[in-house]
Amino acid sequence: MGLDYQWVLWNKHKKTYDKVIVFSMLLYILVFVGVTLVFKPETSIETLVIRAFGSLAIIMLHVILIIGPLSRLDSRFMPLLYNRRHLGVSMFIAAFIHGGFSLFQFHALGDVNPVYSVFTSNMDYNSLTNFPFQVLGFLALLIFFAMAATSHDFYLKNLSTKTWKRLHMLVYLAYALVIMHVFLGAFQQDSYVATALLLAVGFLVVALLHIVTGIKEVRKTKATKALLEDGWLQVCQVSEIEEDRAKIFTVEKERVAIFKYNGKLSAIHNVCKHQGGPLGEGKIIDGCITCPWHGYQYLPHNGQSPPPFTEKIAAYRLKLVGSQVYINPVALAEGTEVTPIPCNHE
Repeated sequence: MGLDYQWVLWNKHKKTYDKVIVFSMLLYILVFVGVTLVFKPETSIETLVIRAFGSLAIIMLHVILIIGPLSRLDSRFMPLLYNRRHLGVSMFIAAFIHGGFSLFQFHALGDVNPVYSVFTSNMDYNSLTNFPFQVLGFLALLIFFAMAATSHDFYLKNLSTKTWKRLHMLVYLAYALVIMHVFLGAFQQDSYVATALLLAVGFLVVALLHIVTGIKEVRKTKATKALLEDGWLQVCQVSEIEEDRAKIFTVEKERVAIFKYNGKLSAIHNVCKHQGGPLGEGKIIDGCITCPWHGYQYLPHNGQSPPPFTEKIAAYRLKLVGSQVYINPVALAEGTEVTPIPCNHE
């Protein structure tokens, strides 16, 4: 958790995950090349590479964007989420090959610097039929590069979780740039209808999954929130919380997870310090709350990571009235000791 830079440590699952990624990418390229040579044998090598890796990068980008909502809707997709950054770096490599060959074929054979040529060879920004769509792709590639270059935990720790998260949320801006890049490029060529249809389907899948996930999250927060006179919030019955698991609530606009373990209850901030993972979707393992994304751990009664790690998250005070659980909405300082409340009489 606290770490110096080191190369990726591949465990068995990461090796399997990466092998599947590489095999799938190679299989797609081979199939794409084969189909293209059968139906359009006149296609040049450069054009074949550009189209193969460009379409591969777009497909991978859509897969990356739907992994998050899928894992929230069905826990069986969680293993894909754990190593999603590997898929992101692989997608950048495909996009880089596409962009590199495009830059060479269309801008590197003249006397002007290729990158300068991308921005100056076509300045017709007011025209839909001649819009310089390559600029949009270039900008998207820069975002993908920044994300791939900072994907290692070393940068996550040193940039801070919030800064790192904001940087990687730019994937949605890059996605919008890619959609416009491909749409305009196809519009100016002969593949407009088919490409537009495929893009529309991909966008609808991504959008619908995010909307459905958002609705599910909103429903989760609509638990009972009857405010008592002394400032405590009624949130649930003890029986609603599974053993060694948590129930998640929104308290004062913050996500809070209430865990039940060993006949006790504890409440902590729901956001993992590592990558913003939802701690309440994890479980208690060896006495520690274990993040479902990458296994970061915290002690439930104080939100501190077990030694030698130093990460801390905020804890909350709880109380029971009969079998009703109440939470004080004021978060305590990160790492503050809070005595767990017994709940054996539920």
